[in-house]
Amino acid sequence: LRPKALDDFGLVPALERLIENFSEQTNVQADLVAQLGAERLPEEVETALYRITQEALTNVVKHAQASRVSIVLTRRERSVSALIEDDGKGLKSEGEREGLGLLGMSERLALLDGRLTVESKEGSGTTIVAEVPLR
Repeated sequence: LRPKALDDFGLVPALERLIENFSEQTNVQADLVAQLGAERLPEEVETALYRITQEALTNVVKHAQASRVSIVLTRRERSVSALIEDDGKGLKSEGEREGLGLLGMSERLALLDGRLTVESKEGSGTTIVAEVPLR
């Protein structure tokens, strides 16, 4: 499902609102840097990046015990990526990397021929990179 805020405001304002609400509700500091240019992304790409960011923030609250999360959106000539980093406790095992949230992110990206990369080390936070090709 596509959030109405994406249609009404676009990806960056919708994420800014999501992050503001997230920070107010959780006391986790969240920052967004968006380098997407003036042209809107395809609807399915916006939806995927919004939902992946939303799920990553949910994981930060449920699992990471982080005090800070950073989101960087970058558009390149043929792709767009979301880099989401937290300063939480990191993932202990491969099993944690196969949770439903990460699986859902990966499946969402696969539908767009994209890919998900997760880097984490216990005690050192987690970095998620979602990359989607642009056609």
